[in-house]
Amino acid sequence: MSNPIASVMFVCIHNAGRSQMAAAYLQHLAGDRVEVRSSGTAPADTVNPAVVEAMLEEGIDISGNTPKILTDEAVLASDYVITMGCGDKCPFYPGKTYLDWKLADPAGQGVDFVRPIRDEIRGMVEDLISKIDAKAGN
Repeated sequence: MSNPIASVMFVCIHNAGRSQMAAAYLQHLAGDRVEVRSSGTAPADTVNPAVVEAMLEEGIDISGNTPKILTDEAVLASDYVITMGCGDKCPFYPGKTYLDWKLADPAGQGVDFVRPIRDEIRGMVEDLISKIDAKAGN
């Protein structure tokens, strides 16, 4: 594995939908060039099944993923921290690049509701990769 050019942490409340999709897209599109993490401030027991189904439609299998609790250590180890609705519960550390992506919450929704969120996340991740590459001089 090569040295990653950046480390990104995606955070949402349950780590069962938005942050899982974003992390999966970043891993899929950037490969090992970027270190990817995701977590939640109040993690669910499992990833949202509609999110799993929507990502499978893109050829990305996240069925084996497990929601994780947000830790200070994971935030400190990340260059970028991207929040998705966790509000004041997300820790803030100087020197990190913070972005807040305003996205609908797919919790309790079906795959038809999830698809537009998934597609919006993909576009945001592609834009993020462009910014990371530009900053790294790639």
